[in-house]
Amino acid sequence: MTSVFLYVPNIIGYIRLALIFSSCFFYSTNAVVFISLYLAQSILDGLDGALARKLKQTSAFGAWFDVVIDNLGRGMLWCRLFKWGYFIAAMEWLVFVCTHSLGAQWKTTKVQAPWIVSKVMEKNFKTPLGTFTILGLFVLPLWLYAHYTGVLGKTLRVPISVQYAGIAFLSTGRAFAFAVESHFVYSHILYLTRDEDK
Repeated sequence: MTSVFLYVPNIIGYIRLALIFSSCFFYSTNAVVFISLYLAQSILDGLDGALARKLKQTSAFGAWFDVVIDNLGRGMLWCRLFKWGYFIAAMEWLVFVCTHSLGAQWKTTKVQAPWIVSKVMEKNFKTPLGTFTILGLFVLPLWLYAHYTGVLGKTLRVPISVQYAGIAFLSTGRAFAFAVESHFVYSHILYLTRDEDK
């Protein structure tokens, strides 16, 4: 039997990690190369889950590892973009701890959630609102990087109005993600203090 560490989706995860770490060397020197490497690992992120299901190689480790890689990549980008970026990175890691304490099925847990959180998470984020939220979560930091480095304007010749519209659109999606994140942190705090209030 193949070790879980050698499952194809997890091997893709190792490649994603290598791409993220490689991209760091180009963050300040070559924005196009940085974006290319970062996008490559993002594309692989979409592939590993599909392969895990197709090859019947899903695992608790794989689900955990995938989120770890996501958080490392986005956290690195947020921290390099802004001095306060570590607040966003810290929030994402805090949510990771809170949600994974619920087990592998945290996305479908029946925790009482506010209406907006339920709508965002409906059908495992596979609704227009869920997709919008995921776009804000994953694409906003890369869009901001491409905006600030001039890749959007100088290289891709995206009009400045479209750049700012993209920032507004993706920031709104990220705000929905923050609502979901806040709910899970709050729910976890309530879970941890449930016996204290009795």
